[in-house]
Amino acid sequence: MLKADPFHGNEPPSRWVQRWSHLVAPGGVVLDVACGHGRHARWFYERNHPVALVDRAQAAIDSIAATIPAQRMQAVVADIENGPWPFAGRRFDAVVVTNYLWRPLMPVLLDSLAIGGVLIYETFTQGNETVGKPSRLDFLLRPGELLEICRSLRVVAFEDGFQEGPQGQAPRFVQRIAAVREAVTAADLGSAESPAAAQPVRYPLF
Repeated sequence: MLKADPFHGNEPPSRWVQRWSHLVAPGGVVLDVACGHGRHARWFYERNHPVALVDRAQAAIDSIAATIPAQRMQAVVADIENGPWPFAGRRFDAVVVTNYLWRPLMPVLLDSLAIGGVLIYETFTQGNETVGKPSRLDFLLRPGELLEICRSLRVVAFEDGFQEGPQGQAPRFVQRIAAVREAVTAADLGSAESPAAAQPVRYPLF
């Protein structure tokens, strides 16, 4: 499902994205998928991250290009549900997705994470059909589905529940995750001879 409104995302950055953006390596390149009006691309750009973004709406991409210098941004107009993935072979320090779900794309998004890369994902889940749109089950995550999808990553944070709508927005059922592609395996972490076992990566929780 692509966002129906080409300017969707012209609201403040997601609090979930804001909360976990510190996990992205300083100066790391951030990919904003189905970016809409680019609220998250701008959030990361303002924090000195180069950004790449993709949306099917030319008008949305043009509006973002007017606010972020070309040397700090790669903006692509593409139908990522029916066409080829425009970043084939690329790896990013973060992949950010909000209010969007297209299950066939999930393996591609995970494969787009560099070692140490962070997936920050937030979208609607089952139950949302009782309070508004989206209401089709194809576009709603199953309970715990993001945990299943991210089983190969280190999950730093996960939420799955109901949220009252802020600032007059509709209430919604949401699921969100922040997860990292680690440089070592779980077996390595458990090895007494592994340096990582003595010095595990620290993911600050705020």
